[in-house]
Amino acid sequence: MLVGYARVSTQDQNLELQRDALQAAKCERIFEDKMSGAKAARPGLMEAISFMRPGDTLVIWKLSRLGRSLKQLIETVQILQEKGIELKSLNESIDTGTATGKLLFHIVAAFAQFERDNMIENTKAGLEAARARGKNGGRPKKLDEKKAAMALELRKDTTRSVKEICDLLKISRATFYNYTGKQNSMARSATV
Repeated sequence: MLVGYARVSTQDQNLELQRDALQAAKCERIFEDKMSGAKAARPGLMEAISFMRPGDTLVIWKLSRLGRSLKQLIETVQILQEKGIELKSLNESIDTGTATGKLLFHIVAAFAQFERDNMIENTKAGLEAARARGKNGGRPKKLDEKKAAMALELRKDTTRSVKEICDLLKISRATFYNYTGKQNSMARSATV
């Protein structure tokens, strides 16, 4: 029996492309997940594996739908092999039911891991180069040094509530506490 598995990383993404491909591949049943492949617990995949019997084939649209790392892919394939289940990837034309398919799976999985590691390396190098040029990533600071000092000074005034200070500086309560610390926040919030 051919059993399909489809996964997207976020709730906003659409499974239609994968569903169409799995239906065209004549999958009798399709299991789905809407969560990151980096997560070990994927209920749809676990349900599919529990549902399948020896001799069945798990069909996926692409290897990346099964896992985000070489280790994760290999572990999943080992679980399938232990249960006597084969794997077929439509996009990479891999079928572990054949010796060539098993070899090709390991080669493609290694290249996928290399590509992911290379992307992470390049991102880190780019961030380091930007920092060396004096550019810092991330969100801009909510308060400049002058306003941050003012927030600290106003915090010492026990006659003012946190709400009053936030309104005066035009900042949120979270920003106020980020810049002034959480000490005495319980006593101050009682006066709000």
